[in-house]
Amino acid sequence: MILSKYKHRLKYLLNRKQKHAGRNNTGKITVAHQGGGHKQLYRKTITDRDKINFTFLKGIVTNFEYNPNSSSYLAKVCFLQNNIKKYYYIKAPKSLKILDNINHTLNKYPTKMSKGIFIPKQVGNSYYLHEFRVGESLYNIELVPSKGGQLVRSAGVCATVLHKDNNFVLIKLPSGEHRLINKQCKAFFGNLSNENFRKVIWHKAGKSRWLNKRPTVRGVAMNPIDHPHGGNTSGGRHHMTPWSRLTKNVPTRSSKNINKLIVKPYKIRNK
Repeated sequence: MILSKYKHRLKYLLNRKQKHAGRNNTGKITVAHQGGGHKQLYRKTITDRDKINFTFLKGIVTNFEYNPNSSSYLAKVCFLQNNIKKYYYIKAPKSLKILDNINHTLNKYPTKMSKGIFIPKQVGNSYYLHEFRVGESLYNIELVPSKGGQLVRSAGVCATVLHKDNNFVLIKLPSGEHRLINKQCKAFFGNLSNENFRKVIWHKAGKSRWLNKRPTVRGVAMNPIDHPHGGNTSGGRHHMTPWSRLTKNVPTRSSKNINKLIVKPYKIRNK
């Protein structure tokens, strides 16, 4: 996938992104190792096309662009609405090409035609979960109907349909978790682009500073007042956070709040 060098910026697709350097409204650092970095603009992406009223509209992919707010690439799609060109961003799947058509599904409820006849799916189009077959890959999945995609949005990942029921669809997420999702939720067909994102080597420290990342200091290199590991001592204490909380072999999720829609958790702890 080749990114476009010459891109026309449209103001209605961009938002100003304000940086806080990991601080909350009182000025205290709540997220460590953040600050600086290059200026960025937030790109508005389509996660739920019903909100923009794309009924019976077809779009054409014009180019692919880099997204500073996500690891996957963006595809700019041109829609013709009342003889006026409108551009929107979508998360670019792996095998999408320029001049491909992007359509919107209208089969909110399964019908006899949709059950009996298989219609081949186009990569990058959104469909309802009941339209996917077992074994197909999907991304940008909704958890609540018409809310927008919340799951499987990182670079190079995809989920798999395992089973279909009357009201739910069983999906295997990239983490290994098996989860039931309402069949009236939507998802996009295909695998996300930029699958080599995790293999990129940053050859100098300056590149991480461009990306709003500050240096990470080891706890043993600090003073005792700054970190439980500090004071130039060797051993004698378990691994802890700067706020003296254990970091290994201690579950952080509550055992009381059990989600019944999670059939298989992403990791089984040895008790």
